Parts: sequence; structure tokens; C-alpha cells
Amino acid sequence: MPHRLPRLPLACPLVAVAVLALGLSAPTRADSQEGYYYPPVTSEEEFDREMIDGPAADPLTRETFVTMITTAQLEAPANPRFAIFAKGEGSRRLIMVGLDDGAFKTLFRARAILAQMTYSLRNSPFFKDQGIEATATLFDVLQLMDFESLTLTDGETWSHRVYFK
Repeated sequence: MPHRLPRLPLACPLVAVAVLALGLSAPTRADSQEGYYYPPVTSEEEFDREMIDGPAADPLTRETFVTMITTAQLEAPANPRFAIFAKGEGSRRLIMVGLDDGAFKTLFRARAILAQMTYSLRNSPFFKDQGIEATATLFDVLQLMDFESLTLTDGETWSHRVYFK
């Protein structure tokens, strides 16, 4: 009589396969989003200016910020041009991925979208109350919200990371 293995619930082999697959494909670098949400980072910069002073934001504030942008895009009549989400411990890594072949085709186009976002923020009472509606940028807001970094990508060929100090 042939030797038979004990019968295991169906979930056990599936879990084992998943664990093995994750173990073999999990990135060894600190940035686990690279290679999953975007291609390898091809350029970097540092943003180190403290124009806005205020208390550090918490993860809920960062998640609410992302949700507000996403909701506004989904409520607009046109399809969203990019996806935005926060990852990492405390939701401190902001990621923006172009969703079409035009909006984020180049880093310059991605920066233009960031500039549009800046102009929208400048109309907010917060910018006006601080007296910085003509000079502050989206990067100033992200730094105030205690984001560690922003990764911009076309989702295909390039990724650019901005570190906030």
C-alpha cells in the first residue's frame, strides 16, 4: 500500500505556498513599495525649508488628506489623472502614480500637476491666515503634515523621490 500524507485542510497548502512565494519575492530593501507600486527610483531631491510652523500631523491627518484628494478626483467629470496614497509606518510615504500616458509622462508634467495642486491649496483659509498664499507650495504642506517622502512616477519607466527634512 502506498504511503499517504495526512489530509490537511485546503487552506494550509495555500498558506504555505503564499508564505513561500512572499519569502522568495519580498524585497530586501527598506522601500517595499518600489517594484510593487512603481519602478525603481531614478532621481531624488531634498526639500528643506520651514515656511509653515505648526504641530506635526498624525497618520489620520495624512490619510484624510489623501482621501480628500482622491474623493475630489473621483467626483470630477474626468477620469483621475493620478492615484495618490500613503504607505509605510504612520502613512508617512506619499505616492503619486500617473494613470494615463500623458499626465505623468515626464517629471516636468508631474511637477506641473503639483503646481496645480499648490494653487488649489493657496485659496485655503490656512494659507491666507499664515500670510503665505503667494509663496508656499504643496511641498510646504506635505512637510508640515510630517510626510517623510513623496514618490512621483509614471508607473512605467521612471520614479522620482522627494525627501522632506
